[in-house]
Amino acid sequence: MRETQTEVLLIEDDKDLAHSIADYLRLDKIICDHAYNGHTGLNLAMSNHYDAILLDLMLPRIDGFSLCEILRSRGNDTPILMLTAKDTLEDKVAGFQVGTDDYLVKPFAMQELALRTKALSRRKSGQVHKLLIADLEYDLLAKRVIRAGQEIRLTPLNMILLEVLMRKSPATVNRRELENILWPNDIPDSNNLRVQIYQLRQQLDKPFARPLIHTVQGHGFRLGENLS
Repeated sequence: MRETQTEVLLIEDDKDLAHSIADYLRLDKIICDHAYNGHTGLNLAMSNHYDAILLDLMLPRIDGFSLCEILRSRGNDTPILMLTAKDTLEDKVAGFQVGTDDYLVKPFAMQELALRTKALSRRKSGQVHKLLIADLEYDLLAKRVIRAGQEIRLTPLNMILLEVLMRKSPATVNRRELENILWPNDIPDSNNLRVQIYQLRQQLDKPFARPLIHTVQGHGFRLGENLS
């Protein structure tokens, strides 16, 4: 039986350390993608499937704490191992509060890093990878959306928006929360979210008899069957 390879994303700005980590993990049959800054790491994490993310804290553009918080707010539940020289209890508590799964203090033994990475990847294998609401299905691994047996093509922002609404369903998600998730580093125009909701409705609701996206006046949006 062929052994399934573990695939991880390493987000680390120290290139020498990153190369050493990647080389060691490769010997342990762990494939390692690499990003040198938080912005690139965020894009890779949201557009690919990884068994675990190895995340440095002191990163350019987006720091590790903020990046972890953004990933969790966008519904990304990939296990995260924070790598940092910060070893105080307060730092560790801050990491777990924003959603990390494990915490490894530098300098560390490569063997321990590999063992923790494999443990996190096994946790990932037990997670749910499909979201189901009514006749709507979102396969998170394949990045495939199907409603009533019909595949629906969505833009990357629409995919993020849909995932958030499905994970929160049947609860209402307020506008500010959605804007922070879709545009974490920018202040969006007041019309931007309205445009994304319109585009999503055109693809997800218009071709079908029953709408799933509902506006809750004065609050935000919810996805699910009509409660009225």
